Amino acid sequence: MANRLTTSPQYSITMRLEYPHGPGWLAKIANAIAEQGGSIGAVDLVHIRTGKSRRDYTVECYSTEQANRIVAAVERVGGVTVRSVSDNTFLAHLGGKLEIASKIPLKTRADLSMAYTPGVARVCLAIQRDPRISFNLTIRKNCVAVVSDGSAVLGLGNIGPHAAMPVMEGKAVLFKEFGTVDAFPLCVDSQDPEDIIRFCRMIAPSFGGINLEDIAAPKCFEIEERLRAQLDIPVLHDDQHGTAVVVLAAVINALKITGKHPGAIKAVIAGAGAAGIATSRILLSFGLNNLIAADSHGAIHRGRDFSGNAQKSWLAEHTNPNGETGALGEVMRGADLFIGVSRPGIVTRADIADMAPGPIVFALGNPVPEIQPEEFEDIAAVTATGRSDYPNQINNVLAFPGLFRGALDAHARTINEEMKLAAAHAIAEVITRAELSPDYIVPSVFNKKVAKRVARAVSRAAHDTGVSRTTPKMNRIYS
Repeated sequence: MANRLTTSPQYSITMRLEYPHGPGWLAKIANAIAEQGGSIGAVDLVHIRTGKSRRDYTVECYSTEQANRIVAAVERVGGVTVRSVSDNTFLAHLGGKLEIASKIPLKTRADLSMAYTPGVARVCLAIQRDPRISFNLTIRKNCVAVVSDGSAVLGLGNIGPHAAMPVMEGKAVLFKEFGTVDAFPLCVDSQDPEDIIRFCRMIAPSFGGINLEDIAAPKCFEIEERLRAQLDIPVLHDDQHGTAVVVLAAVINALKITGKHPGAIKAVIAGAGAAGIATSRILLSFGLNNLIAADSHGAIHRGRDFSGNAQKSWLAEHTNPNGETGALGEVMRGADLFIGVSRPGIVTRADIADMAPGPIVFALGNPVPEIQPEEFEDIAAVTATGRSDYPNQINNVLAFPGLFRGALDAHARTINEEMKLAAAHAIAEVITRAELSPDYIVPSVFNKKVAKRVARAVSRAAHDTGVSRTTPKMNRIYS
């Protein structure tokens, strides 16, 4: 079973070691590494010279402290010299994870005259006359801005725009790998909602969509809502809606396994932040009638005062139809579905045992869930987490590349609820009935079918709901 001492590639190191060339040395070094709990992934020969062997040892660890202990242990092996130590995660980020690549050749004067001056002027003037064709003739046809202020980075909190940049770069890499969408990270040096809104409005002519990322609640709600109203390109706060879409996909398949109907179950969501509220909305749209959201003070209901908090006021009005009150554990009694998007340790085994028979439990707190799956695996019918070291990882990468790919393909002006529902169903349907099992309710993030199917479904929903933009076809010569 997974535990906190499980080694991981994120803590892998590569040690360049030099020692006499001869038998027995590999065993000595391997023993020193094993005694500290390290896992050797590879041993690569650099060279053999003057009777000495120089090799690179790649070792997976579970923490930086353990990595340091492994290096110290190897240094104590007589005759071994540690020439260098590299943290492989830091190496992967060296110089950033993105680059700009040209799509056209610049080999001749003719190439230059079309790509830049003087030919580019004709294209500029054509766009001036009809701005819609910028979606055909510029990068915005396939480009998304990943915008963050660094105020709510997953697992790290408010670390600011500079420190958030590696996460936003990573998001852009995922866009390209899974959705063939060109994305660019833009970290804003302000945490004022007005500044972020103004910034997004000013850059909108350069992009086909805006992905808001790691912006703290409650300001993330206002920022997204106002930008959706003011801009004619899709704006999506992924921490809300990406999570919600993948959760719904998992719920759809979990209900198939348990044989339960969405309109007949009781569901409880722990957490009334960005992800919790968006998940509540999409589950209601899907047809869950008896849904209760809980925050740190317990069940959200009409009897509580949420003046000044529009999102929780909305939850109080639209959820908890029976007016249940009390702490999280109390409202979980008899529930068929639990979804945690909150904090570690708020759910007990007894809480799970008090749910309806064969409960569905999604403990999605990351990196530490609301309750460890080992504590209730014999009770739950289906379990999901936000972690990659357990089955059924609820990962936003299953949603956002295909969501934006479909929106861009449709030249959509927005991403509406119907498009998100279509995305969730598309993700769920990647897994056939024959493949479906309690340990396999969401597809792998590396399944190349996912983004393509999501994109098709989203594009179709955009057309069906009238939010696709008509752009002129390039079937005439522009003066």
